[in-house]
Amino acid sequence: MRPHKHPPASEFVLERVLYALSDTIRLGIVQHLARVDAAACGDLDGGRPKSTVSHHFKVLREAGLVWTENTGTTHMNRLRRADMDSRFPGLLAAILRQSGASDS
Repeated sequence: MRPHKHPPASEFVLERVLYALSDTIRLGIVQHLARVDAAACGDLDGGRPKSTVSHHFKVLREAGLVWTENTGTTHMNRLRRADMDSRFPGLLAAILRQSGASDS
């Protein structure tokens, strides 16, 4: 499996982050990842087709919200909370609070 591309925090763009979070599926993925250390794509697909889930994760990665690592044949995802906070302090916590997810 080829590695995924992840932008450095210095290249995060606010509009891209807000766009990524404007979709209820992607917001749900971020909410779930806020509650766990990491999760496999299969744990987050909600029964959706693989192509749809891949698209959502690509948008989240390109925005800088999610880090995806290949572990064998599994894609493990984690929220890039520290990177997001370094670029946009308090933004992710505020969004998670308003959406009903834990921000700790």
